[in-house]
Amino acid sequence: MEGTVGSAALLPVTQTVEFDTALIRKLSQLGPRYTSYPTADRFNAEFGYRDYLQAVTGATARGNMHPLSLYIHIPFCESICYYCGCNKIVTKDRSKAANYLIYLKREIEMQGKLLAGANQVEQLHFGGGTPTYLSDAQMGELMQHLRRWFNFAPDAEGEYSIEVDPRTVTPERVHSLRRQGFNRISLGVQDFDAEVQKAVNRIQPESETVAIIDAARAAGFRSVSVDLIYGLPKQNLQTMEQTLEKVIAADPDRIAIYNYAHMPHLFKPQRRIAEADLPSAETKLDMLALCIKRLNDAGYIYIGMDHFAKPTDDLAIAQRQGRLHRNFQGYSTHVGADLVSCGVSAISAIGATYSQNVKTLDEYYEHIEQNELPIARGIKLNMDDLLRRIIIQMLMCNFELSIASIELAYPITFNSYFATELLKLRELEQSGLLTIDEEWITVTPKGRLLIRNICMVFDRYLASAQAAKADDGATQPLRYSKTI
Repeated sequence: MEGTVGSAALLPVTQTVEFDTALIRKLSQLGPRYTSYPTADRFNAEFGYRDYLQAVTGATARGNMHPLSLYIHIPFCESICYYCGCNKIVTKDRSKAANYLIYLKREIEMQGKLLAGANQVEQLHFGGGTPTYLSDAQMGELMQHLRRWFNFAPDAEGEYSIEVDPRTVTPERVHSLRRQGFNRISLGVQDFDAEVQKAVNRIQPESETVAIIDAARAAGFRSVSVDLIYGLPKQNLQTMEQTLEKVIAADPDRIAIYNYAHMPHLFKPQRRIAEADLPSAETKLDMLALCIKRLNDAGYIYIGMDHFAKPTDDLAIAQRQGRLHRNFQGYSTHVGADLVSCGVSAISAIGATYSQNVKTLDEYYEHIEQNELPIARGIKLNMDDLLRRIIIQMLMCNFELSIASIELAYPITFNSYFATELLKLRELEQSGLLTIDEEWITVTPKGRLLIRNICMVFDRYLASAQAAKADDGATQPLRYSKTI
């Protein structure tokens, strides 16, 4: 178990978030999740392979590369979960994964050569799809290939995580994953209720999930995380209460509770969900309130957004110490790491750039065969982007912002540069979301659940889009989920 050193285990659990139904009902709106700023919908096709090369070679030449965070995208799944909005390929044809691995290894090799001398990895995350769609042998070979081209920090220092579907792994496979170098594991659960599982086409007995959690403990994984979703078809307060009771009894280190965003216009599998089976907006709020209360009573700390962790978990410790970071994989303890991502649709963040790979297998293979990284689009950040990015990071991770620290780091006077934003923040202050004084912007316990609303104030691109909408009367595309 992690977090047993120092005084962290002695700290009392305090109420760090307050649920205000009326306030949430009043202020919840469509908005970004801010796993990046600018958000991915601001990336453009003008940024390509050569721009990425320039960013990497420029950073390595100046000695500005940070330790790396690696993300590996495995897009395959055996079956479709109706709620899913991920970039995935549902197939039982295992030869497709074998072919994908050939090209993925070539991309990893290209990245490794490009980053030679600046390839120290402190964080690794396998996502998808279902990463454990790969066989044990395939995963072992892929991990060996990664170590051939990158230098990994020792197990005790690095954070090496993998998402698993408990339906597709055995306890023996979990032990093998630990031997292959993974030390954190995340399990998709969503809901334990049989009717809910049937409605989303994900039949997953509780015993199956608990067996994998127990295996992870026995194998020596430093952290076990469980993902839940509220707002699914057939869910109600009773089913959510029962699921929470079972999850808390399983005692994971981290729990993520995601709001199901029903957007069938964007995600085709969601068209199989009967809208009549979805809980009402009122019931969803009640479920969220229940989740917060039950997890707080069970001793979990609210980290931010959808995430809870034990007080002794690295995430909770990093937040108390001001070291928490947020990237495309969610919250992280590795501040400032450059993110290198491989696989279809994967997004990298090097220095003042973001870049995203192509989204289809055919395009991906075509680029690799031409011996070039499969980058489809991206963006170069200017000073204003960097300034707003750090502000949003601080608010999302620490729920407070030192005005003086921003003025020391950037050539601005905060009150004049953000005069318009401060007027909007004052309105949120009157609603009880935050407090503002000469030195600090501090998010209140009531405001923590609505942190996306607060960060949206600093989003220049969002403000420009809203202004354009007001000018021409156009409707904004429904590409965002509700902030609550």
